[in-house]
Amino acid sequence: MFVLFDQGTAVPIRPFLKEHTVQTTAQRGWDKLKNGELLKAAEDAGFNVLVTPDKNIRYQQNLTVRTIALVVLGNPQWPILRLHVERVVAAVNAATPGGYTEVEIPER
Repeated sequence: MFVLFDQGTAVPIRPFLKEHTVQTTAQRGWDKLKNGELLKAAEDAGFNVLVTPDKNIRYQQNLTVRTIALVVLGNPQWPILRLHVERVVAAVNAATPGGYTEVEIPER
């Protein structure tokens, strides 16, 4: 799958997604795009999954018309997230077009 990391997504997750092609919004020059613009640009570029720490995105956008899957990180802080990276990998692997998954990350 073609995976896009939104601003604030811990880049150290990238090696764990070695089965996928991963790029960041900064690499694409999209780091200033807002949610709707970002989703459209990502879909137009052929991305399958957006990994984001933005828990509000589902309330701000009509996701029913989207083809890109969203994987939302419950806690994007790497020191905590690294202990549960397999949850993120599983969510990306299971992502389906237009899907929404919030990955719960315990505080410890």
